[in-house]
Amino acid sequence: MTDLFGDAPNTPPPETSQSRDRPLADRLRPTRLSDVIGQDHLLSPDAPLGAMLASHTLSSLIFWGPPGVGKTTIARLLADASDRAFVQISAIFSGVAELRKVFEAAKTRARIGQGTLLFVDEIHRFNKAQQDGFLPHMEDGTIVLVGATTENPSFELNSALLSRSQVLVLRRLDASALAELMKRAEQMLGRELPLAADARATLLDMADGDGRALLNLIEQVSTIASDTPLGAKVLAARLQRRAAQYDKSGDGHYNLISALHKSVRGSDPDAAMYWLARMLTAGEDPRFLARRMTRMATEDIGLADPQAIRLCLDAWETYERLGSPEGELALGQAVIYLALAPKSNAAYVAFKQAMSLAKRTGSEPPPKHILNAPTALMKDQGYGDGYAYDHDAKDSFSGQHYFPDDMERTAFYAPPERGYEREMKKRLEYFARLREKRKGNSV
Repeated sequence: MTDLFGDAPNTPPPETSQSRDRPLADRLRPTRLSDVIGQDHLLSPDAPLGAMLASHTLSSLIFWGPPGVGKTTIARLLADASDRAFVQISAIFSGVAELRKVFEAAKTRARIGQGTLLFVDEIHRFNKAQQDGFLPHMEDGTIVLVGATTENPSFELNSALLSRSQVLVLRRLDASALAELMKRAEQMLGRELPLAADARATLLDMADGDGRALLNLIEQVSTIASDTPLGAKVLAARLQRRAAQYDKSGDGHYNLISALHKSVRGSDPDAAMYWLARMLTAGEDPRFLARRMTRMATEDIGLADPQAIRLCLDAWETYERLGSPEGELALGQAVIYLALAPKSNAAYVAFKQAMSLAKRTGSEPPPKHILNAPTALMKDQGYGDGYAYDHDAKDSFSGQHYFPDDMERTAFYAPPERGYEREMKKRLEYFARLREKRKGNSV
């Protein structure tokens, strides 16, 4: 077992003319696991990977995390630390034929006593049959699989593959981790970047938690000739800000809409505006947001503020008429209104309960007294017999039974003492008193 956990910090080697031709991210790639930045929760001695290597065992793994946080590097170092051959493929470019070659080569190594760590980048891109193809080779020890994915493994990977692997979550690099990476880059370059303090902070913000993106930005900055340190505004004008990590059909999409929805439900207009802005700046379709906001109005506000749905629909229509970016302001106003509106899911809960009961009792007919009788035959069958016309009843309320004959009356809707539903609650209680009063009496 090779020692890749040394205590001494990694000092970047002096650059040669040959090494300068390689990208900075490649030149700064750690050579020991102790040099990996920002993943101590996995690599410290009592963390999952540290404990595995300390016990001289290594199981198949799935690395789940955003780009540029060290998934490939850690996999390569794990192979070195466990004395296994490192084989890397990408699910984007590899097919069944290449996988067969990889497995055959791994079997050949196994016969001479050498293990294989197979690193599969973007493993979620493989279909079910391709993912199943790994299973026998994992089970007989031909390979230790390390898959990397930016998508939620629960949704993207087969349960059989997940049951034979340990999922480890890699974190996006925080500001301190990125600052340490910048320090190492400057050591390798042999000079500090020509940046003022605010520009250094801006550069870290531009990387957005991605170490590889930061090193690419640093390479661009290192080519700038300047006698005085650059400020944040000048730096922003010189560099292209990294696009936010967001996939409109992937995990980022669902995470951000969840954050927006829960911020509205939690009555925090500032957080709700932030997540709305995050999604819009990442390129989300404003129509999707308008649809989800209307859903929030029905699910979390309901009849506590009946105007909320109308406001969402008006904002949606305003966007359709004005387009981007002008129409997006209407969505922002609607988000503020939703966040500050009184909250109630009473109607939502009542509807779900009614749907559940309807599925269980879907064959029960309505009571005959509330059925129309347009023909003589239907009248003979008792349709409409005993129906009480509520407008003719006292208080315009008959209190008749409208559920199926064999079913007890069920209360679904229980409005809280909030917003407009205070009035709805008063009405419910009023009719409940009248119903009790009419019970057993003919009207």
